[in-house]
Amino acid sequence: MENTETTTASSKSNGCMWPVDADATLQTMLDSEACVPLLRQTLTGALTWHVRNRRPLRRALASPGIAPQWMAALLALGASVTVEREPEPEQIPLETLLHERIEGEIIALHVRTEGIRWGYAQVARTPVDDPIVAAVACVEMQGDQVHDARIALTGAWSRPVGLATAPGRLTGGPLDEEQIQAVAMAVEEEVSPKGDFRGSAEYRRAMARVMTRRALEQCLQDRLQDSLQEEV
Repeated sequence: MENTETTTASSKSNGCMWPVDADATLQTMLDSEACVPLLRQTLTGALTWHVRNRRPLRRALASPGIAPQWMAALLALGASVTVEREPEPEQIPLETLLHERIEGEIIALHVRTEGIRWGYAQVARTPVDDPIVAAVACVEMQGDQVHDARIALTGAWSRPVGLATAPGRLTGGPLDEEQIQAVAMAVEEEVSPKGDFRGSAEYRRAMARVMTRRALEQCLQDRLQDSLQEEV
């Protein structure tokens, strides 16, 4: 597809588990000092102030199409939600909302921000357009081995956002170019996009591979930079 622009960004978050009231708006979350760069990036861009200021977290979480890149970032970060239930509230993984109809009202969102390397890549017609395909990768390392890896994508499924299973093969091994390529190819096989006027299913599947690779490469670059700093 011609006339498309790709964007990548990365960081290593440092902080703690961040609880956010579900009544807060997306704009309130963005304005908080606790909001990590990954979430700030996915809450801006094509997502307008009007949408952020009118949508409480509870509604955006229940309807991923409102802010799909933000939802992808939360999924990749391993976020969870607290749901009001009897006899007491229950905390459940955010991905449960994608596959099950939950009983009870969401009362809080919990986002982990400690020790996670992340990468974000997207392809869009212009910088202000909604991404055609976007990938968010989050990797937690223990020494030289991957302890956990999660990748969420938008524009690569029939639903607004999905969490890939392919990154699980990184666990217990190194994060290197060979492994990144293998995961990216596996993601291409795993996704099931629906084509539209912005991109065919074949194009979206190919971009899922490319965006996954780029997002993971950002995580790898962060790790290599840290290693160089430790040697100095």
